[in-house]
Amino acid sequence: MLININPRNPHPRLIIKVAEALKDGATIAYPTDTYYGIGCDIMNRKAIGKIYRLKQRRQKKPFSFICSDLKNISQYAKVSNYAYKTMKRLLPGPYTFVLEGSKLVPKMVLTAQKTAGIRVPDHSICLALVKQLRRPIISTTATLSDGEILPDPSAIFDALGAQIDIVIDGGPVPGRPSSVVSLIRDVPEVIRVGLGDVSIFEY
Repeated sequence: MLININPRNPHPRLIIKVAEALKDGATIAYPTDTYYGIGCDIMNRKAIGKIYRLKQRRQKKPFSFICSDLKNISQYAKVSNYAYKTMKRLLPGPYTFVLEGSKLVPKMVLTAQKTAGIRVPDHSICLALVKQLRRPIISTTATLSDGEILPDPSAIFDALGAQIDIVIDGGPVPGRPSSVVSLIRDVPEVIRVGLGDVSIFEY
């Protein structure tokens, strides 16, 4: 199913429709402030398993997930004062922060070190979905099995429409990755330089 949602002013009825589908185990493709992502309810193991198979990815390499705001992050990760202040400056925005997951996070979304990549994208559609669902959603870039990035909803629908329950058309996105920054033990480490400015982490 392909659904058009206005990225500036997402219609509540459509957000509720997609959130209810997520609660029922649906997988979705949705716009972010970087790429189009593929996701599902973080608490639905069956749906997460579908995405692992879709991406042909081993579970030893878990997916990131999207929270709605800093308060939401603090439920699903251990957030120090330093991490809180850092993220408050930069979020919402094109960053993925690596933090130690809380007990609420399913093990299949954590690394062996019990860490997770967490995002709060500057995009109204995915934030509205998380708020409506009241749980984070998985976030992994929409790609083919060979790693080729699918740049827009029509390409996603054509290539993966039979494997994804809902594809949201929320218009164009930047098409560049997020910056990935580890804040484990309050020692910032830039893992990947992307759209987000990482100059504050440079010594």
